[in-house]
Amino acid sequence: MIAGERLSGVDRSWLLMDRPTNLMTIVSLIILSSPLDRARYKTVIADRFLAHERFRCYPVADVMGATWVRAEQFDLDDHVLSASLPPRAGQAELEALVGELASTPFNPGRPLWTFHVIDGYRGGSVIVVRIHHCYADGIALTQVLLSMTESIPPGRHPAKAAAADSTPHEHNGLVPAALLAAVREGIDIIGKGTGLIEKGIYYAFHPNEAAMLARNALGFAGELAHISTMADDPPTRLKGPLSGVRRVAWADPLSFEEVRTIAQVLGCTINDVLVSTLAGALGRYLEAEGESVAGLTIRASVPVDLRAVDGSDPLMGNRFGLVFLDLPIGIRHPLERLYAVHTTMQDLKRSGQALATLALLTIVGNLPAPVEEPALALFSAKASLVASNVPGPREALSLAGTPISQLLFWVPQAGSIGTGVSMQSYNGMVQFGVIADRQLIPRPSELVARVEVEFNRLVFLVLLGAAALGD
Repeated sequence: MIAGERLSGVDRSWLLMDRPTNLMTIVSLIILSSPLDRARYKTVIADRFLAHERFRCYPVADVMGATWVRAEQFDLDDHVLSASLPPRAGQAELEALVGELASTPFNPGRPLWTFHVIDGYRGGSVIVVRIHHCYADGIALTQVLLSMTESIPPGRHPAKAAAADSTPHEHNGLVPAALLAAVREGIDIIGKGTGLIEKGIYYAFHPNEAAMLARNALGFAGELAHISTMADDPPTRLKGPLSGVRRVAWADPLSFEEVRTIAQVLGCTINDVLVSTLAGALGRYLEAEGESVAGLTIRASVPVDLRAVDGSDPLMGNRFGLVFLDLPIGIRHPLERLYAVHTTMQDLKRSGQALATLALLTIVGNLPAPVEEPALALFSAKASLVASNVPGPREALSLAGTPISQLLFWVPQAGSIGTGVSMQSYNGMVQFGVIADRQLIPRPSELVARVEVEFNRLVFLVLLGAAALGD
């Protein structure tokens, strides 16, 4: 039973992060190759999506917390809506519509999610999914949405099947499994609040476990101190006042097999290649906008999945931390930039940033709302964008009997951060997408157009064995 339950500290943190200029909305785009059977689709939503009781509720915040309230007048037609495009509309028109929907706040008196269905796009249909971040994180919502597809083998739990069939999520590699298991109980204790006295008595009789948690707490404090002493990210056009109007674009997909092959040849990970490609595209874009980026490094805030590897954590809710990843946008040479990213990623694997930020969000979410503002300002100042890697299924899927041709997914950007980049794998391809405030990136299509160019530069170097690539 969810109705009447209190939101977890982390879920409440994301609820309170909402700002008129920066909505905490997770956006997913599902492009179907043929027209959608709406009646069948609504049945799928009712049977599988609404099987999660949380989606029948909306959150109500108070001074010290928030509560899930069941919508007494719940009507599926209030959430499965229609949108339209001009005749013969292409990707540019669809991008504009997705940006408009991403900029639209939810009705606070209803559950905070919608599915907008758009017919007639290139002979098929499109679904724009919007869900508030307080319901769950991107990894969880990806599993929920994949559980609504028809190609999952019968006899397997939908969410588990979606997780098993997805491409490996290398962000998990940033947190060793042993460390994750060791600190999990400590994080849980922070979130429970009222159980601290009982836990204190328990640990008085179990000093070894108490000592372990004390060491973890010191580690968290050290990581948070490290984050707080980081210099603020340098000023670029990626940092500035936000309008609240979002712009969206996505690149032509890259071959997942080609990305993996390049990574293997160069002794790096798939994530190294993708992040380095993003850094190169950002550098080229900023230069085209008249900025000098020579030798410049900016940071991306990267979500890291912290769910237990044994699947014991509940599917719903937020269970991730954040790490601050250096993007060497001022390094022009693709190989030099790739190995700089590889070194940074290796260093992050030895850090506890993700666990420390999860602990901080848990603490803040259990305190009065004004406490969150300083923490949010701290995170915002240290990064210029959010970069997420959402693993998708390796094989093609269908939804309500209709084949899915493309999947995209964007997580929100909190505080003053107004740019988000997603890397989504699906059916042998990797898709880059950008969502940005129009004050920062008026035409994100100009940024995503550089993604394939930068990846091809790396491919050419590998194939030709060249020492450098001319501009």
